[in-house]
Amino acid sequence: MEKTQIQAFIITLLLIGGVIFFVIPKSDDWASGFTKWLPSKENFEHSDSKPASKKSKSKKRKSKRAAPSNSPNAQKTIDHYQGVPVYHNGSLGSVFGRHVTEDGYNLGLKYQCVEFVKRFYYQFYDFKMPQSYGHAQEFFNWSLANGQLNRERGLFQYKNGGPSRPVQNAILIFGNDPATPYGHVGIITKVTDRNIEMVSQNNGHNQKSRSKIPMKYRNGGYYIDSKYVLGWLAIQSGL
Repeated sequence: MEKTQIQAFIITLLLIGGVIFFVIPKSDDWASGFTKWLPSKENFEHSDSKPASKKSKSKKRKSKRAAPSNSPNAQKTIDHYQGVPVYHNGSLGSVFGRHVTEDGYNLGLKYQCVEFVKRFYYQFYDFKMPQSYGHAQEFFNWSLANGQLNRERGLFQYKNGGPSRPVQNAILIFGNDPATPYGHVGIITKVTDRNIEMVSQNNGHNQKSRSKIPMKYRNGGYYIDSKYVLGWLAIQSGL
């Protein structure tokens, strides 16, 4: 190799080395420049969906929209009966603290079914139950005969299928079922020869406050046609 060729070769090597030195990032800068193209743990886990940042924003928006059903200050009125509001509860298990009146009477957990019926009797009748605690199905005392006074609730109790006809404003009591292990209660708003209408709170996601249940008169008794209905409580006797 001639001298001029050797010099040209050395110059070429120096030029290539200079390009490498100035173009390729140094040490940590190079590492970060490379690893930014590798999927991070978060991006890898969400690689088959929207980018993580967008998904995170979407979650925040969704949480904001869901706030009314999870905030004690965001309950909405979905119905009224006799001037007493019925509140949306969001879902069966939603609880927003205990509702206690100014004079210390326990109405129950906001905004479960029990809270509504006790609030209705408190506001409409100015009535307080002697025993103000207990699940919905515990409103019914199995040891009582039809028409006897339920002393814990301070109301007269009637069995489903008994000789007493249901009356408006009575508290209808349901036993537990697969969806509601603690039972359910509501207020009877209307009675006809064929059915009863009930208003209640905390009816699940559909939040329909009113419902109709067929009623039959057979063998000398009035039977509300639901296997979960235990009976009802009324403020008056001799029905």
